[in-house]
Amino acid sequence: MKRVRRAIGWTILAAVLLFGLFLGWAVLRGRPQDLPWTRLDLSQPIGVFTGRKLAGLSDDYAECRALLRAAGVRYTALPEVKGSDPACGYGDGVRLTAGGSRGIAMSPANPGTSCPVAAALSLWEWEIVQPAAQKHFGVQVAQIEHLGSYSCRRIYGRSAGDWSEHATADALDVAGFRLADGTRISVLKDWGEGGEKAAFLREVRTGACKLFSTVLSPDYNAAHRDHLHLDEAERGEMGWRACR
Repeated sequence: MKRVRRAIGWTILAAVLLFGLFLGWAVLRGRPQDLPWTRLDLSQPIGVFTGRKLAGLSDDYAECRALLRAAGVRYTALPEVKGSDPACGYGDGVRLTAGGSRGIAMSPANPGTSCPVAAALSLWEWEIVQPAAQKHFGVQVAQIEHLGSYSCRRIYGRSAGDWSEHATADALDVAGFRLADGTRISVLKDWGEGGEKAAFLREVRTGACKLFSTVLSPDYNAAHRDHLHLDEAERGEMGWRACR
């Protein structure tokens, strides 16, 4: 028993020391976004806890909208939507609009999503998508093409089983990108072709995993062969995350 207690004591001490080192590292680097208790700031680079904080916005619509405004995101608050089934609908919807210094065009235009998804999409575009486009192609992304957000349906459109995150507008399916020079990048056509387009798609997929609760790509299954599924499932700030 003494050995067990001693081992437990050393384990706790090591955990405390590691946390202290992490705290010191974050403070010295001047990166509050790397600390779990600081307020999310969408104008800051992605931090260690940014994804958890975005997921936590599911329970605070007013705070989510305030963060969008503070970061200069253009949006319109949407009225509550009630679906044909009690499991469907949402009360925290916003419609992203293009324009301004931090807006990007989407096709179809101005999709409505839950506020946490809109916040994550904004960071994804600024911090992941645009830098990846510059790296691989030397130009900006002018438009993100998507397959929609809200849809009152179960996973994969089945008649039974778990409800999709689309049923509460907590997801968006991204089908491709159009660059400023007119080049189109398609998940369906370019994911498996190799080259810069495929590398770009994988980079933005992996980057999305820092921000969304779930990211599913063609690597996951055939149902996602033509899009990247991005969602902010309500799993809490410390909930599990999926990236495939």
